[in-house]
Amino acid sequence: MMRSKLSALLVACLAAVPVTQALAQDKYPSRPITLIAPYSAGGDSDLAARNFAAVAQSYLGQPVVVQNKPGASGIIGSQLVLQSPSDGYTLLLARTGSQAILPAVAPSNTKYKWDDFTFIGMLELNPYGCMVKANSPYTNAEQFLKGLKEKGKGMNFATAGVATTNDMGPRLLFDILKLGANSPQQIPFKGTGEATAALMAGQVDFACGSIGPFMQLIKHGDLRAMFITTPERIKDLPNVPTAREAGVQDMEKITGWSGIFAPSKMPPAMVEQLWKAVQDVGKDPKWRRATEQAGSIPYIIGPDETRKFIKNQFDVYESIGKSLNMIDKVL
Repeated sequence: MMRSKLSALLVACLAAVPVTQALAQDKYPSRPITLIAPYSAGGDSDLAARNFAAVAQSYLGQPVVVQNKPGASGIIGSQLVLQSPSDGYTLLLARTGSQAILPAVAPSNTKYKWDDFTFIGMLELNPYGCMVKANSPYTNAEQFLKGLKEKGKGMNFATAGVATTNDMGPRLLFDILKLGANSPQQIPFKGTGEATAALMAGQVDFACGSIGPFMQLIKHGDLRAMFITTPERIKDLPNVPTAREAGVQDMEKITGWSGIFAPSKMPPAMVEQLWKAVQDVGKDPKWRRATEQAGSIPYIIGPDETRKFIKNQFDVYESIGKSLNMIDKVL
């Protein structure tokens, strides 16, 4: 009888070992998380990723390591995330260009759809505008818009790549101004940081994009913002008119944003855990201060609201793409 009881106890203990090991393995996260920024260092994607990573590790209990994977206007980094296991250890710093514009205007070449990802949450909105170098002959919006009409294709502009907001904003602006074949020429780079450097070096006449990467240069007087696309002027740039004030109200359709996405079919419990971390980051004074200093507006919404937001953005850019006859004609 005693031997039988001991044998049963031993069997029970051995049976419990795999369960214990499984529970230990299921603890998430148990190692560093990689956050892919699909554009080069120094731009909107990079700034948002590093601001998030610096704070998120306090709430996740593991380091969040940012990796810049630029190329193909954000497709390479985004595709890398989609090809990763849905285990929560590879996340994407989602951006307007790579997650809404490309699926809308270049569906044949993008390799993924807007809703192929698991949506964790949104982080921020980025006021958008057009900038010139301080020594440019254009000192205000009226002169800038007049210059575009008069010089047209004799001018050029820097972008973070084809089919990014840096590209779509000017395309829409040229259409509003009815420039047609007389539109300025695009000079594409791998990220906003490189585009900004080209503008500062005088290699291009202007650049349009989210204000963040340009903010300090504007405040220091190195660059001059012509207008911004927010409905009202922003407090950090009180002298910069809105697109509406400049007479190009339709430019309000263009804005930047950042979110946290994951590979498809992420387990719901893991999505909830990551969303909780995003909420904690959104309340963190350090993150909010860094985000606002970068010229962005905190915008924390959950998975379901994020899906609706991205679908709306996709629809906006698909509509613009159709109106400009550019669907599958870029990249």
